[in-house]
Amino acid sequence: MLPTPPDPFPPVLSHFQVKPLLAARRTGEPRARFSLDLGRSFVEVDLEPQGVRLPDGELLAWELLERIAGEENACFLVQEGELEKIQRFSPAFNRVYTLYPTPGPPTLLISGIPMHRIKGTDPGKDTRTKIRAAGPFTGPVLDTSTGLGYTAIEAARQTDEVITIELDPVVLEVAALNPWSLKLFRNPHIHQRIGDSADVVPELPAEHFTQAIHDPPMFSLAGQLYSTAFYRELWRVLRHRGKLYHYIGNPASKSGKNVTRGVMRRLQEAGFVRVRPVPRDFGVIAFKP
Repeated sequence: MLPTPPDPFPPVLSHFQVKPLLAARRTGEPRARFSLDLGRSFVEVDLEPQGVRLPDGELLAWELLERIAGEENACFLVQEGELEKIQRFSPAFNRVYTLYPTPGPPTLLISGIPMHRIKGTDPGKDTRTKIRAAGPFTGPVLDTSTGLGYTAIEAARQTDEVITIELDPVVLEVAALNPWSLKLFRNPHIHQRIGDSADVVPELPAEHFTQAIHDPPMFSLAGQLYSTAFYRELWRVLRHRGKLYHYIGNPASKSGKNVTRGVMRRLQEAGFVRVRPVPRDFGVIAFKP
C-alpha cells in the first residue's frame, strides 16, 4: 500500500526557514514572513518572547527553532512541540534516505548521495531542465525513477497520464512528508508503480508512451537500468517517433563522458535513432523510428 501524506500537514522546516526568524528576533522585529512548508508558501507570524506565534495560535519555541538552525543537513517535521528528522532506513536495500534542504525544494540523499544537482542550482530547476529536454509532451509519459516525484509532478502539468516507478517504498515514505511532493499523491493523472523498473517496464503495454524520462541512480547502484536489454524494453513501450530522455550526469567529467559513450552505443543497439548527447541538459535524447 502506498503511503499517504498527513492531513492536516504539520510544519516542515529546515535551517533555511528558521535562520531569518532568528535574525529578525535579534533585531527586535515584531513580525516576520515565515514558511511552514520548506518555502512553498509564506505566512505572517508574530515574534514573541517565548517563540513564534503561528496564525492558528500554535507557539513554536525559540529553543526548538534554534535546534533546527543548528542542523543544516536535515529537514524536520514539527508536531506537538517535538522534532522528527525526516529520515528513513530501508532494511531491504540497507540504505538511509534523508530529506536534505536546499534554498528551493529539498533533495533526497541516498546514503549521503544527493539525487538531484544542487551545486549552483536546486532540485526544482534541475527537474525543469530534464522536463525541457524530454518535452514537449504529447501523450502518456513514463518516468522510470520516482524518487521525490518532482519529474512526475512536472510532467503531469502537460499531460493527462504519467506512470512513475519507484524501486523502494521507503523512498515514498520520505516523499509523503515532503511538502513539495504532495501532488505525487494527490494528482489523479499520476499513477505510481512499485518495483525495479527492469521488472516493471516489461509488464507495460507496447507502444503506449509518447515520451520516457529515464533518470536512474548512478551506474554502480543500478547497472541493469543501463543495459541494452532494458533499453530494448523502453523502445518497445514507446510509440513510433516516441522520445527518450536519459539523464546521465555531468557530461564534462571523465566518468560522465565514459557513461555517455556507453549509453549512446547501447541505445543504438536497442533500435533507437537520432541518438545524441544534450550536455546542457546533462543527458542523452533518442527517438524510436
